[in-house]
Amino acid sequence: MTTPAAAALPYAEFDGRPATEDDLRRALFFNYGHFTAMQVRDGRVRGLDLHLARLDSANRELFELPLDGALVRQLVRHALEGAGTADASVRVHAYLPPDTATTTVMVTVRGPGGMPSGPRSLMSVPFARTAPHLKRPGEFGQTYYANLARRAGFDDALLTLPDGSVTEGAITNIGFWDGTAIVWPEAPALAGVAMGVLERQLPGAGLESARRAVTLDGLGAFRSAFLTNSLGMAPVARIDDTVFTVDDELMKRLAAAYEAAPGEEV
Repeated sequence: MTTPAAAALPYAEFDGRPATEDDLRRALFFNYGHFTAMQVRDGRVRGLDLHLARLDSANRELFELPLDGALVRQLVRHALEGAGTADASVRVHAYLPPDTATTTVMVTVRGPGGMPSGPRSLMSVPFARTAPHLKRPGEFGQTYYANLARRAGFDDALLTLPDGSVTEGAITNIGFWDGTAIVWPEAPALAGVAMGVLERQLPGAGLESARRAVTLDGLGAFRSAFLTNSLGMAPVARIDDTVFTVDDELMKRLAAAYEAAPGEEV
């Protein structure tokens, strides 16, 4: 299977070569691993250092092996070249197949993506991911509750602990605005790259950032809320019966802070 000058999307490579049917079959039946998802524009990624650190940390925890950032960048560049694009949604998956001693890296390339920009509604659900600090495939619970939320008329699910603590969205981080600071829930959750980029940028944008406990019965203390992940940001209009102000000015300030972060070349 040769690499085309511009492959049809989606496109996948394993360890720097175009995926074969056998590669994809193995990935389908052996999905114990981890990944990161990023938006690439003109060959650059905001928060690339955070993506690379996430991959290396998870690989050491799951497989007791490092995952070299320079190698990951090389593999992403090669996959983008194979797909014939510099603007894309890219995922980097890492596996350690049985009877192997080195990590297998799958890079997938799709068309550029973005989060729906309209206000979102969330239904709280009693679910916490196992080892939530790891980003990994095959999360049944997130998909299950997200589907339940949509059937109930909401856009997505908000994951909560038994004591009512807010943790994260099904595939997002959530932030709250109390009129003074951006508050991120202090709870077991994935440290999203977009959230990490924002935390670094907010002081320069004149916005305070803090982490503290957020509970369902305390949502009324916040004026506004928003979601963020690799696809972008969107305001939250309501969580269950709690309604939030959709603050267009706040969202503009957050977007400007995020977009001011320089993209790193892969």
